[in-house]
Amino acid sequence: MAMGVSVERIDAAGPASVGESPVWRAAEEAFYWVDIPARKIVRFHVATGVRSEWVLPEKVACIAFDQAGRVLAGMETGLFSVTLPEAGGSGSAGASATVPPSQIRKLAAPVFPAQDMRFNDGRCDRQGRFWAGTMVQDMSLASPLGALFRFDAQGVLSAPVIDGLITQNGLAWSPDGATMYLSDSHPLKRVIWAFDFDVESGTPRNRRVFADLHDHAGRPDGAAVDADGCYWTCANDAGLLLRFTPQGVLDRKIEVPAVKPSMCAFGGRDLDTLFVTSIRPGAGATDDDGAVFAIRAGVRGLPEPEYTGAL
Repeated sequence: MAMGVSVERIDAAGPASVGESPVWRAAEEAFYWVDIPARKIVRFHVATGVRSEWVLPEKVACIAFDQAGRVLAGMETGLFSVTLPEAGGSGSAGASATVPPSQIRKLAAPVFPAQDMRFNDGRCDRQGRFWAGTMVQDMSLASPLGALFRFDAQGVLSAPVIDGLITQNGLAWSPDGATMYLSDSHPLKRVIWAFDFDVESGTPRNRRVFADLHDHAGRPDGAAVDADGCYWTCANDAGLLLRFTPQGVLDRKIEVPAVKPSMCAFGGRDLDTLFVTSIRPGAGATDDDGAVFAIRAGVRGLPEPEYTGAL
């Protein structure tokens, strides 16, 4: 491990089966993420150590917030607006609540080209448009029917912007928003692409290979960009965080105790903590697998953009 790097498991956050979509919400000084098969959105309030969770009616894979604190969630059957009630009402660690149907509203849905599909990785671009991709849930099929979609501030879901994806992942934008990153984390792909991104229209162009993880280790799962414009990807199956410069050169490697780190996001009051979710494998799991980690690597991130439309 590099000098000056600290890696802490957040025990109070609790384990997940498939932890994904970490989001730092500065207004609450709280860290959110999802557990996909458990159908949960989870919150950890850093200052108090209080963990809360909300159960949804279907799998939830990615989330973003609007300025009012409502959640935009990519789930199995579409994109939804979710208003989170007070979890349990007690404020105690582990408080849980089921989100009532009256506080969940379907916003849009693509035409899924196959059965058993869902949304996967998603987040907002620098202009506050929400992007998310779809995938066939059975990864053993290696079905290239996944696609990337844009949900704009007017509440319009685009046609597929990028298609032919097996396991869409790795969405992130450069600090100026002019470069978009996208990966396919399926074992047959393991590639990260970069695009020139038109910030006015929200259109990616000039797709090119940014990094091929066949040349490194693991599969490129969720990602984040730091204040220096470097791209951090979770190297799933390799227990690593990899940082690439804007030129696509690997310049840092940090070991993570979990073998399957899944997504990372900068947070903390100074945005100097990299929160990392992970996945608990089906066999041979340790206490670290499925946990959330706080990594301090001497770098800062950027504020997570909020969705600018009406939820």
